Amino acid sequence: MKFDTADAACLERILTWRRDVRHFLTDPVPEDLIDRLTTAMAFAPSVGNARPWRVIRVEDPGLRAAIRANFEEANRDAAGAYDDADRAEYLRLKLAGLDAAPVHLAVFTETAPEAGRGLGRRTMPETLMQSTAMAIHTLWLAARAENLGLGMVSILDPKAVEALFAVPPGWRFSAYLCLGWPAFTDDTPLLHRAHWQENAPTRWERR
Repeated sequence: MKFDTADAACLERILTWRRDVRHFLTDPVPEDLIDRLTTAMAFAPSVGNARPWRVIRVEDPGLRAAIRANFEEANRDAAGAYDDADRAEYLRLKLAGLDAAPVHLAVFTETAPEAGRGLGRRTMPETLMQSTAMAIHTLWLAARAENLGLGMVSILDPKAVEALFAVPPGWRFSAYLCLGWPAFTDDTPLLHRAHWQENAPTRWERR
């Protein structure tokens, strides 16, 4: 398969408009679309083809409420690390889409998967977590191409999340994702727009 300039331009548009979404509509996501995203995630690269990501679709109201409480506690702790001026600015940020997003996904990494038979990770076991991160990014781009938004909730206590879902001992919490129709789209990252941290270009150093 050889791609052309139109394909490259399409990918550039998807990358440009890929945003960490915090504002969602409550409209449901059709199941056939969820199936397409699940299939797309399977195309992600992984060390030794181990495919260590484990995804739980969180629908139980009690589990969602517990994640919300976890976030609120972690968010209070995080706010306390800033001085008064930065704390006020921090607390004005929209940092999660937990209340409106129709689809919640808890993503874990299996730290000793049989798949792959250890290939490529004996000296760098962190490549398993990196593989899960690439799977999440693949899902993110696929969702955007379907006009969906995805947001990562990173202000959580990982051990508490693992205990909440009673996952096997070898699973490590990697990400909590909110998925749904964005309330609006913008090609400017939220934290850039809020003047918290502007985007900076990537530079490749030569040696």
